Amino acid sequence: MPGFPFFVQGVRVCHIERRAEFGYLAVVNPGIQLFGTTHLLILAAIPAIAGALSWMVRMKRELAGLLRSNLAAFLLVNELIWYIYNVAEGWVHFPYGLPLDLCDVVVWLTIAAAFTGRPALVELAYYWGIAGSSMAVLTPDLGVPLVSYPGVYFFLAHGGVVITALFLVWGELARPRPGSMWKALFWLNVYAAAIGGFNAIFRTNYFYLCEKPASASLLDYMGPWPFYLLTGELFGLVVFYLLALPFRGSAKQSRP
Repeated sequence: MPGFPFFVQGVRVCHIERRAEFGYLAVVNPGIQLFGTTHLLILAAIPAIAGALSWMVRMKRELAGLLRSNLAAFLLVNELIWYIYNVAEGWVHFPYGLPLDLCDVVVWLTIAAAFTGRPALVELAYYWGIAGSSMAVLTPDLGVPLVSYPGVYFFLAHGGVVITALFLVWGELARPRPGSMWKALFWLNVYAAAIGGFNAIFRTNYFYLCEKPASASLLDYMGPWPFYLLTGELFGLVVFYLLALPFRGSAKQSRP
């Protein structure tokens, strides 16, 4: 089953707005002006922070473990607080509101990659995290004010994933190995197939595999169901290919 449709919808697949029938509400009002001053500053800050941390660790290798651990701990605490908030707000009612979407999986993959530095985890965090989370921060259709806990959480979580994944690669703590793009694609589709089975059993719509979101998204330009699944898969493949280009033909192995 194709695993990419949820890459092209930004925040609509990630917690913030919950609709009763599928565990998500419809997006009502934007909480940030798209490509306004605030949004552009946030977009500029993400690679700037990743670049600064990467420069620090390349200049002083003994900082690697400390920086990796701190980034992982930040993402971990941020995500746990968010889960507590979800439960307190009454947004979790099995089978709805569960942390099964790509955003949830990517955060935990990135945490594990930063804590361990294992090449296989770093590769998944790099491809899944940057492809998914960067799309979210580029097109943040927030249904809440930016200056609110859900709004702040959104940018801390997605921005933190991108920063951490870039730091691990730019800081040369690890880098995608030859063929890693195809492995990341394979495992993404395996997980999407499992979620498709969950959707079929519990009549949910995680990853928007069963129905497009009610609000506007790039999926609106990818044809009706089920054709948008294939179109989304091809779109994701192109994104993965672009992410793999800097490492194409490189046999350099990831550092421990």
